[in-house]
Amino acid sequence: MGKERLDEKILKVDPRVANGWYTDVYFNRTKEILQNDGHHPTLRMQFFQKNNDVCVCGIDEAIGIMKEALGEDYKKLEVKTLHDGDVVDEFETVMTIEGDYSSFSHLETVMLGALARRTKVATNVYRTVREASKVTDKPVLFFPARFDIYQVQAGDGYAYDIAMKSLGRDPKKGGNGVSTNAQGEWWGSYGLGTIPHALIAAYGGDTVKASLKFAKNIDPNVKRVVLVDYENDCVKTSLEVAEAMLEEYKGSGKDKRYKLAGVRLDTSGSMVDNSIVDQMGQFKPTGVNEQLVMNVYNALQEKGKEFPEDSVERKFYHEIGIVVSGGFTPEKIKRFEDKSLPIMAYGVGSSMFSGNYDFTADIVSEKIDGEWQHQAKVGRAYRPNDRLEVVE
Repeated sequence: MGKERLDEKILKVDPRVANGWYTDVYFNRTKEILQNDGHHPTLRMQFFQKNNDVCVCGIDEAIGIMKEALGEDYKKLEVKTLHDGDVVDEFETVMTIEGDYSSFSHLETVMLGALARRTKVATNVYRTVREASKVTDKPVLFFPARFDIYQVQAGDGYAYDIAMKSLGRDPKKGGNGVSTNAQGEWWGSYGLGTIPHALIAAYGGDTVKASLKFAKNIDPNVKRVVLVDYENDCVKTSLEVAEAMLEEYKGSGKDKRYKLAGVRLDTSGSMVDNSIVDQMGQFKPTGVNEQLVMNVYNALQEKGKEFPEDSVERKFYHEIGIVVSGGFTPEKIKRFEDKSLPIMAYGVGSSMFSGNYDFTADIVSEKIDGEWQHQAKVGRAYRPNDRLEVVE
């Protein structure tokens, strides 16, 4: 039995897809010509892309689009595909459709769009998580929702899920996750998140006060991870937040609402944190950098050592992790991981949408008198792929 496919009903396909509303007009005109002429050629269409080391996604979405748009006519086609999460190289066939071309010619545009978009996101997640996982299974948080229109969130979050699973990671466990509920819609997950800069601003720029208010009011099962770059002094703010949370933690009988799980460094790429001004040397001092991570880590460790070895205080400080975000790419993560920095998780945003993974669909064969014959523009030909599976 093959892998489970995405249920097409969850896609909520716009009914106008069936009428070609989202289709390049020349495909709609092709359909009109063929049907008006009573010409129903049996053709084979082949889908591929032109990059190596690609985590393909959008296949199940494309299948769902066909099923919803064609209804009973879908059953007259023979569709063969790879699975979402399969890793492919350039020109590898990921899907073929065989049947009356006049019935599905108007769906090429939307199917290619689904494949291109979801594969781009899945491949970026795949490569990013792979770099972060070379030493330990550090969480990678999916934070790109603000970099595109809201309508793409559900499918993009699904692409995150697919890429994580292709690497053997559970996107719902180990601190991994997405930032909006919509991103988890297709795979039964929900958004993660703690304190934004705006909450700190709402409390007069007081990170400590905002942190305590969050701790008091939000579900205790949500990990307390505090942004500490609001005043551009991550060391100072980290120590202040930790001290305040510790006092509440001890005073409340170790109420887990006040257990500080981590601090998040999110310094702008145009800023130099106050803690490294005197250390600027042979490293890029702006934004979240290696030295900043070590400064915060060392400060928390040294503060913990001021207390007895088995004390609540030392344990509290030494268990505070560091989350980094802002401008992270696979290359930057690799640089951080190569130096074995004490990071508990990476928050990755806009780089999840980088690059182009465009797909092409070509007619490559025509069935004449029961036999498949070459029928393609010059430079294109049918490329069989034994990995393809028939989709019912």
